[in-house]
Amino acid sequence: MKARDIQQLGADELSQRIRETTAELSELRLKNKSSAGSVDKPIRIRLMRREIARMKTIQHAGKK
Repeated sequence: MKARDIQQLGADELSQRIRETTAELSELRLKNKSSAGSVDKPIRIRLMRREIARMKTIQHAGKK
């Protein structure tokens, strides 16, 4: 998701999106660390971390 798309979201929707993405990230991390195998696309973990950081940055900037 691009920064300009995130900026168009409302505060409640942005908070919800952060929670959803964080939950999805934790599931991917558990799946990756399990002994059963690894994630299909490990790069997805890094991309999700960056997306969460981008959303939190925009959320924080909106509070000022």
